[in-house]
Amino acid sequence: MTTHLLKLFTHPGDAWIDIRHEEEQHPRHYLPHLLVFALIPALCLFIGTTRFGWSLAGTERVRLSVGSAAELGILLYLTMLLGVAVMGGFIRWMSRTFDTRPSLEQCIGFAAYGATPYFVAGIAGLYPGRWLALIALLAASAYATFLLFIGLPTFLRLRKEQGLLYSTSVWAVGLLVLVTILVSMILFWFDVLGPEYMRPAALG
Repeated sequence: MTTHLLKLFTHPGDAWIDIRHEEEQHPRHYLPHLLVFALIPALCLFIGTTRFGWSLAGTERVRLSVGSAAELGILLYLTMLLGVAVMGGFIRWMSRTFDTRPSLEQCIGFAAYGATPYFVAGIAGLYPGRWLALIALLAASAYATFLLFIGLPTFLRLRKEQGLLYSTSVWAVGLLVLVTILVSMILFWFDVLGPEYMRPAALG
């Protein structure tokens, strides 16, 4: 897992070739990567919201209770797993238009590795803040887009023209899935679970 992580950020072209080979030899080889790295945003957000909190006005900071932060972390973790699975399904479905017939497992594997920048960006959750989160999300989105456009043609062995069109379609669907799932998660957390804040006076 560590080897692929480093290669995705240093030699992404070579990383996709290695990942494709391993997925062909061992279906679901992506699972450890997905299950472990998807924990990063959840754990960092749990630590950040319970230990540091975020500022509402001036220097005053608000934290979540341990129980509420745990619910948020678990919900975020499950949401990321669901998002990768949904994207894998869409990649598989859209492949009918092109000269390629990847398995569903291969498509989910590609989505899992392609989402790595978002997993790593989750480190920003250690110190919750609007601008830090925005910068981390934009940086992750930019690099995930780069990985998509250079990785999909390699991973699915597509011609350059097909790869560009396929990657563009996946990017558009991915943006819709990302926004829909994150908004749905936040609404569910607020409206159903209900966050429990710790009063500033009790933070000591």
